[in-house]
Amino acid sequence: MNILVADKFEKSGLDGLKALGAEVLYEPDLKDEKLAGRLSETMADILIVRGTKVSAPMIENSHLSVIIRAGAGYNTIDVAAASRCGILVSNCPGKNSQAVAELAFGLILSCDRHIPDNASDLKAGHWNKKKYSAAKGLYGRTLGLIGMGKISQEMIPRARAFGMNVIAYSRWMTPDIAAALGIGRASTVEDLARMSDIVSIHVSLTPDTKGMIGSEFFNTLKPGAIFVNTSRAEVVDQAALLTVVKEKGVVAGLDVFEGEPSVGEGPYEGELQSASNVYCTHHIGASTEQAQEAIAAETVRIVREYKLTGMVPNVVNIGKAEVATHLLVVRHLDKVGVLAHILAVLKDEGASVQEMENIVLGGAKAAIAQITIDKEPSDEALKLIKLNPNVFDASCFEIAK
Repeated sequence: MNILVADKFEKSGLDGLKALGAEVLYEPDLKDEKLAGRLSETMADILIVRGTKVSAPMIENSHLSVIIRAGAGYNTIDVAAASRCGILVSNCPGKNSQAVAELAFGLILSCDRHIPDNASDLKAGHWNKKKYSAAKGLYGRTLGLIGMGKISQEMIPRARAFGMNVIAYSRWMTPDIAAALGIGRASTVEDLARMSDIVSIHVSLTPDTKGMIGSEFFNTLKPGAIFVNTSRAEVVDQAALLTVVKEKGVVAGLDVFEGEPSVGEGPYEGELQSASNVYCTHHIGASTEQAQEAIAAETVRIVREYKLTGMVPNVVNIGKAEVATHLLVVRHLDKVGVLAHILAVLKDEGASVQEMENIVLGGAKAAIAQITIDKEPSDEALKLIKLNPNVFDASCFEIAK
């Protein structure tokens, strides 16, 4: 098995790949034409990248069977081209959740206290305690989360530590799940904007989420609200955001934005360079040592599973959304064997699992499994699931198309 690593990658990950008996070619500076040429001339089976773009011509002239994005988002990879060529695309979801949540709260605090301006003025020799004492504070305010994946789940306990109320919008989240998580539930993103003092976005980039936060959302947002985006720039209409920053006093914290440089170091001369009340970081949400080590370990796991079984974990180009018809929600004790029991029942039922997420609640004793499947399970199957002594309840909902 030949592996080309065309991006910076942790030494622990490289050592782990070599320990599998793989031939590892580590060339972290490969980009554009150089990467295309390398893929066409080598016999690499697997390509591992982080932020490096993988275009259709690169894919079409390669010998790849798997592309692994060593991170969560995969919008830099031409997934459609990979699918046409029979190449699986995999990612490492959830491994950077804590790191992104930490940065999101850093941006929230920076927006509320104007910390970057504080530091910049002092370095320039200006003292202005009167101006910078005017902060609203976080205690008792409402944080609105868009998306309810692993990063948003990491945001909830952090918000509670600050004494905040939490509401969320997610098309998959039922009232029961919201209640179990101890948060409120908004029916639309506009409802969430109306109720929130601070909004933080945590969704992946898909055709459904591209441009989902636009003028209607921002016109509904409270004057003086804080808006944070650590997900993907394409989710947000940046022009509409800048309008409410100017007209409604909204303060924005952005780790991702239009026109951000694609290189590790270089100039930036975009419109956000001089925008007041907009604080930008350098797309560093996942860039902590802890997160990168976790991602490296997950990448090695993906390669190991592929080598041993021929199956690739976390595949993103199987067309799951088109197949899933029902959402199975199971409330259970977080004990070994429960999920295996549920999956065994579904297998006997002939139901194919499309996606699965297991949310472990506070205290790590109980959990909620959300499983999308391609058919409605029978009443008998639901009864069999509930027969497990560690299962509290099991319900099934039809997915709205």
